[in-house]
Amino acid sequence: MSDRTTENVAQEAKTMAGNGALSGAVIAVAGGGGPAGREALLRLAESGATVVAADNDPVRLAEAVDAARYASGGATVTGEPVDLLDLDATKEWAQHIEKEFGRVDGLVHLVGGWRGSETFIKTSLDDWDFLELLLIRTVQHTSLAFSEALQRSDRGRYVLISAAGASRPTAGNAAYAAAKAAAEAWTLALADFFRKAQGAEGLSSAAAILVVKALVHDAMRAERPNAKFAGFTDVKDLAEAITDVWSKSAAEVNGKRLWLTEKP
Repeated sequence: MSDRTTENVAQEAKTMAGNGALSGAVIAVAGGGGPAGREALLRLAESGATVVAADNDPVRLAEAVDAARYASGGATVTGEPVDLLDLDATKEWAQHIEKEFGRVDGLVHLVGGWRGSETFIKTSLDDWDFLELLLIRTVQHTSLAFSEALQRSDRGRYVLISAAGASRPTAGNAAYAAAKAAAEAWTLALADFFRKAQGAEGLSSAAAILVVKALVHDAMRAERPNAKFAGFTDVKDLAEAITDVWSKSAAEVNGKRLWLTEKP
């Protein structure tokens, strides 16, 4: 029988995490306090990254940061409440990260939200006003705030999480699909910025889009034990896919939609 104890195995796992694929990388996560954010913080930290999270809810942000720090064996995971609807505040966040850690190698955009209607005719433009701020304006602000720092990195990545509905809108999801499509277009423009600034041969930074049908997590399954959640992406699998973006070259992912569900 092996003499490796549970403590030995745990310590080995922590050592491997510290020497992981993202060792030395500094990655910011916008929307780090939600279910997807919690898993992303943990997985990035386990891969060796220094992780700096932001959320508009200080309580859930602190819980997510503490959970990731503890589960990853004391990795550097910090959090800061930031109003991502304020461009100046978002720029200050980006500048603070680069000043403190000397670099920024990634921005993962996990700010989400959904509103829909029974039919197209019943669409409320109030939903559009809400989603335009949440799903588009925050993308504009984080991309503008972090673009230059990401360009300076030798492995800079801007990662947007989008929805399959952006490519095939349904009647009751007009506002949501349009907002997601706009966020994708903005991210593709950032990808073109990296391409033009660095050139095809020297491309080291990338803007990529991970596309899901919808997300599911354990609490949702507990609330709806009989639901199938067909085609949904578990937040743990999303966190793994986010981390994998850094395992590919910039040319492989820049300006690309990376599908985690079936294409519509």
